[in-house]
Amino acid sequence: MSITYLKKGKPEAERAEDDQKTRAIVEGTLKDIETRGDAAVRELSEKFDDYSPESFRLSQDEIDALIGELSEQELADIRFAQEQVVEFAKAQRASMTDIEVETRPGVILGHKNIPVQSVGCYVPGGKFPMVASAHMSVATAKVAGVPRIVACTPPWQGRPNPAVVAAMHLGGADEIYVLGGIQAVGAMAIGTETIDPVHMLVGPGNAFVAEAKRQLFGRVGIDLFAGPTETMVIADDTVDAELCATDLLGQAEHGYNSPAVLLTNSRKLGEATLDEIDRLLKILPTADTAGVSWADYGEVILCDSYDEMLAVADDIASEHVQVMTDRDDWFLENMTCYGALFLGPRTNVANGDKVIGTNHTLPTKKAGRYTGGLWVGKFLKTHSYQKVTTDAAAAEIGEIGSRLCMLEGFVGHAEQCNVRVRRYGGRNVPYGTGAEPTGAPATDRKTG
Repeated sequence: MSITYLKKGKPEAERAEDDQKTRAIVEGTLKDIETRGDAAVRELSEKFDDYSPESFRLSQDEIDALIGELSEQELADIRFAQEQVVEFAKAQRASMTDIEVETRPGVILGHKNIPVQSVGCYVPGGKFPMVASAHMSVATAKVAGVPRIVACTPPWQGRPNPAVVAAMHLGGADEIYVLGGIQAVGAMAIGTETIDPVHMLVGPGNAFVAEAKRQLFGRVGIDLFAGPTETMVIADDTVDAELCATDLLGQAEHGYNSPAVLLTNSRKLGEATLDEIDRLLKILPTADTAGVSWADYGEVILCDSYDEMLAVADDIASEHVQVMTDRDDWFLENMTCYGALFLGPRTNVANGDKVIGTNHTLPTKKAGRYTGGLWVGKFLKTHSYQKVTTDAAAAEIGEIGSRLCMLEGFVGHAEQCNVRVRRYGGRNVPYGTGAEPTGAPATDRKTG
């Protein structure tokens, strides 16, 4: 394999140093929230968002008033996007069925898909109020049947963002709080005097939100471990530099540390894309953010072949992978590690982020190697059950189970089996021994 970097990003060691600083800050903040509850949450909101209302939870009247600030077109667009997400989530939910099978006469096994009972959905704000994130978390949880959905979003320009609140409400949130950052995630997971804790946290966020979710995992469930937005464009000479540069910078504007990678087998396209990015950064209104991400984390990787491009793409396991080649379906068939694929020049990541219907909360930092993104199934727990319905089955399974328990030295376990063999099989199994095979001659019998 021979690859050439026409541009390389910040070394991994420097990125790890940044992560360590974030980890220490989050750990101390979460301890403070656990110790002081609402008081700590309010202090953090005042410090970071300059926001301290009488109640962080919005009343129904406040929600209605905020929704009333939106135009008919804005509401229609929000509803359209939410409908696409809901319809896809419903189709996914329909694919997950409860099962029950009789594996042997009288032995019934099954599983049920049960919704998580309470979920905290974080919807980022900051520079960009993420309206679409409310669809992805709140509306999807609703389709899954979650009984209690709590939604938090930071204030935007000193007040609740009407569009985000509308999306949360229309998506089915039961409680809406105007809270951001670590204080929001910590309050939902740990609980305070005024916020009951949830069973699961979902939703994207900045490095501090992501680290808070990582540290809270175990106390609560989470959707996935997430880092800064990542994008990869896999392209050959069937497309031009404008498309590649636009798709790279469109995701680099998320933050100052959003990796954007062009993977190509065309030196001409790679060099032209570098020039086009320089041109676009002079006119892009969000260049102050996108330009930093591109300077520190942007890469252009030149490969010799499509097979090599595939291998590099799977190794990087990017969150968003835009494929624009003469063999897009080949990449769909063969790629195994990514967050989501966006196939062909007519497709783009922004459509996936905002409106097309697939979920935009996706794995980053190579997590696409072992997990997919947020979907309706993340809100469901698959629980098994067993039922033995005949005396014969109880005796048969009990006999074999008894011997297997004794093989491992679990005498108490064996007795759970033995008592069924005695009651339902009518056989005298000496206490603390393994049940002999049915019909075994006395000379062949062995005990624990």
